[in-house]
Amino acid sequence: MPLKVTKVNIWMTDVPDQPGGLAGVLKPLAEAGVDLETVIARRRPEKPGVGVVFLGPIKGKKATAAAQSVGLHEAKELVALRVEGTNAPGMGYRMTSALAAANINIRGVFATVFGNKFVSLFAFDSAQDANKAARILRGMK
Repeated sequence: MPLKVTKVNIWMTDVPDQPGGLAGVLKPLAEAGVDLETVIARRRPEKPGVGVVFLGPIKGKKATAAAQSVGLHEAKELVALRVEGTNAPGMGYRMTSALAAANINIRGVFATVFGNKFVSLFAFDSAQDANKAARILRGMK
């Protein structure tokens, strides 16, 4: 079965690295009825007391207003692809080695498995790299 590859518009902002920091960003989005597919948060070791959250998608005026109300902005410096497929041993290696063979640098990756399916989020530095990666990944089985 071919991999399902879709572009995800990612938004980001800094968050306080303290209890409730992430919840404070997510609250107005939940209140606006935003259905997030991706939320990745981590500390920023170079900035003690600060974390960063990447999330998406943000679609529509109400969602955009809610996102902007907590300092979220579209992450134009990265382009993300969501990749879904049937899980198999070595699938992560197969995908990353195919991208490496095409000289595509991966800026970041997240992956998880649910039952016999996997979902990965790949981030790239440019739309050109993301588009090339999408063609390669769509051709994989």
